[in-house]
Amino acid sequence: TYTNNDYGKGLADVFAESFKALGGTVTMVAAHEDGKGDYSAEVGALSASGAEDLVVIGYLDQGGRGMIQSSIDSGSFSRFILSDGMIGQSLIDNVQGDLSTSFGSMPGSESDGAKMFGEIAAAAGIDGSGPYAPESYDAGALIALAIQAGGSADRASIAANIQKVANAPGTKILPGEIAKGLEILASGGEINYEGASNVEFTDVGEASGSFKELEISGGKFVTASVR
Repeated sequence: TYTNNDYGKGLADVFAESFKALGGTVTMVAAHEDGKGDYSAEVGALSASGAEDLVVIGYLDQGGRGMIQSSIDSGSFSRFILSDGMIGQSLIDNVQGDLSTSFGSMPGSESDGAKMFGEIAAAAGIDGSGPYAPESYDAGALIALAIQAGGSADRASIAANIQKVANAPGTKILPGEIAKGLEILASGGEINYEGASNVEFTDVGEASGSFKELEISGGKFVTASVR
């Protein structure tokens, strides 16, 4: 089941195609609307399809969580495969039922930068474990550093300098070291911003990175592997 928007539909289509290519069986693909109080009809239809597990592509504080809760309440499903938008401690805290067999994935790594970002976010009272939190931090940092490198906030200048500040060579810059990076650039030096998500760009400007496979253990999401 997927949240009824472009994100949900696109990811659901790609997942279903890839899963079937690997020999899996997809019995039904259905959208759910966010903001509803009752998802029993949607869950009933999915359960009637004969599916053993439920893939939930959505948001942990919206319809995705509602689909999971309704599935548990009705006994329709007990194992859930979660998209990035479903990963977060609030899902575990707010769902009443056993999620210990469920798992999911989200962009991320176990790099030194990722650990530093988690510590910085926690110290600021922010949950840094949510989907795309490290990437959002890095995006803002890269824009600021590219502005410094190019001496302009013009869009073209920023675009021209993003790779220069993100890739080697240069002094490695990690979370919490943006001011250090700005000073190096101001003095004419070079930096290699790795940040929270181990930033690296290809020759054509595409971000390359890794993703984490997550399981639920001891009431928390834990990293099973990084790919």
